[in-house]
Amino acid sequence: MINNKNIQEIYLAGGCFWGIQAFVDRLPGVVNTSVGYANGKLENPSYDEVCTDLTGHAETVMVMYDTNIISLNTILTCFFAAINPTTLNYQGPDHGTQYRSGIFYKNPADKKIIDTIITQQQKKHAVPIVTEILPLNCYYTAEEYHQKYLEKNPQGYCHIDLAILDKLSTGKFQSADNSYHKPSSNEIKNKLTKDQYYVTQSCGTEPPFHNEYWDNKQKGIYVDIVTGEPLFASTNKFDSGSGWPSFTKPINTDAITTAVDNSLSMERVEVKSRYGQSHLGHVFPDGPKEYGGMRYCINSASLKFIPLDEMAASGYSQYINIIK
Repeated sequence: MINNKNIQEIYLAGGCFWGIQAFVDRLPGVVNTSVGYANGKLENPSYDEVCTDLTGHAETVMVMYDTNIISLNTILTCFFAAINPTTLNYQGPDHGTQYRSGIFYKNPADKKIIDTIITQQQKKHAVPIVTEILPLNCYYTAEEYHQKYLEKNPQGYCHIDLAILDKLSTGKFQSADNSYHKPSSNEIKNKLTKDQYYVTQSCGTEPPFHNEYWDNKQKGIYVDIVTGEPLFASTNKFDSGSGWPSFTKPINTDAITTAVDNSLSMERVEVKSRYGQSHLGHVFPDGPKEYGGMRYCINSASLKFIPLDEMAASGYSQYINIIK
């Protein structure tokens, strides 16, 4: 029995459960998984019975995760990067209702998070998402030979491109820290300089090479100037030649949000902070390929730099290990 209040469960269906299990097992913060059969009408079915396509069960992975390390938001974002949520009753070459995609939840509070992710993901597809979103009605663990199948059989069949994880920044730190709140409009206006307010609140852009951190080489972290939430680390900063601070990834993908920006007669991807909703800059797919290929081009005016030797005193001690 799990007593740790930080341990939560979610159940994911996305084609053959061998690949989904191998995929989510690689996510930092996932502490346990099993494969089984969910939300069907036959009690304790066998694999052969499920394969008849008559039981109503979906091949499903039980995912147990530590919310201090990874959020449901991050897990689902990664899940949707691995599957096609617009194909009904099949993934890759696997066809049948047992291979439908689904997210089955035990905690009713998860529904709101799931719905938000679905809304975000739908923007990426021209056709409707058909992934089932339902409470978990039942889950039966599959036969032992299915458990961790790809660990036992490294050359075994897998419909998931496990290399996708190398391109994703999944975050390794607490993703839902309620200590960060957006101040009132008046508080923000009084707190920020004219340039900081223009950039963060009016989607402004500061001049390249004439901003505080573009050439900063000190060790430390960069936090949201409005809320103080950690956003980027010096270990992921690189000289892009653009004249703005550039990073290969955020400390935690949950700490930022993105949206299509069609201003200036071009399509870009805007980056904002999660709690402060501060405009930070834009992200481009022209970063160092060996670090995922992304370039987060961020305005100095949207950031506050916390040097390594001040991090503990400033309340950021949990991030020291990623800087050293």
